Amino acid sequence: MEVLGIRDVPEPAFGPEEMRVRVRAAALNRADLLQRLGRYPAPRGSPADIPGLEFAGEVEACGAEVTRFRPGDRVMGIVGGGAQAEKVVAHEGVCMAVPPGLGFEEAAAVPEAFLTAYDGLVLRGGLAAGEAVAVTAAGSGVGTAAVAIGREAGARVIALSRSGWKRKRLGELGAIETVDPAAPDALERVLGAAGGEGVRLAFDLVGAPSWNLLLEALAPQGRLVLVGTLGGAKVEADLSRLMRKRLQVVGTVLRSRPLDEKIGLVRSFSHGLLPLLAAGRIGPVVDRVLPVEEVARAHELLERNETFGKVVLRFG
Repeated sequence: MEVLGIRDVPEPAFGPEEMRVRVRAAALNRADLLQRLGRYPAPRGSPADIPGLEFAGEVEACGAEVTRFRPGDRVMGIVGGGAQAEKVVAHEGVCMAVPPGLGFEEAAAVPEAFLTAYDGLVLRGGLAAGEAVAVTAAGSGVGTAAVAIGREAGARVIALSRSGWKRKRLGELGAIETVDPAAPDALERVLGAAGGEGVRLAFDLVGAPSWNLLLEALAPQGRLVLVGTLGGAKVEADLSRLMRKRLQVVGTVLRSRPLDEKIGLVRSFSHGLLPLLAAGRIGPVVDRVLPVEEVARAHELLERNETFGKVVLRFG
């Protein structure tokens, strides 16, 4: 935590298609923890020493070619870094209007989590109504977003979490079954909840520890979308198992994607799910909001896995 601190930096400059946003809230992500440890540097073009992948605030100034927003608009969006500051610069294409009725602190918990879950479940995973879907690390920010999206899509969501109190809350969010992945009967319970044949789609944030369980739990021709490697990135794979069951394994990441891909994802989400967010049918789970001065405490809470949903930092 010793590298975390608050200091003055120059006001960020913006280009013709960019906006400078007065940040009111910014959510914390695992990437911020890894960046602090020197294990996940910011992509080129993003501040190397200011973390933060998602924000909500008010447009302060616009480049000459910005057409969708104007000063004073409430926006939320994603960046490669730099969101945990009083001001951030973002391309207008990676920003969305904050729905009426949604506060800045809630809005800040939306972009990274819901875009990641939407991309993995819908665009990469081909989520369909009626399918059984397994979600690992389901009590995380991305995990709770995945549960909400799956539920709203009419899927039967099976939520995996090692924490008993988190499993209880995941049931309240709409998961049809909650499973401890470390339990001896974890596979049996997942298969039972899926109707015996297996899940059609697995959305994995854990990586190595989940690999064997999810491959066994997938139905023939099932899909595994790998979104994170919180528990490790290296596995010993029996490729014949993939072949026999005709499985698809898809990897995806959001932070390091080219700008045009991020813009396309934001546009697709805005058309497909932003109306549901505005209507209150889906929404972020905010564990707590802390002033930015308590950023070290926020990191500690996330590292100890003591949170359910998102931790948000408040500015001003």
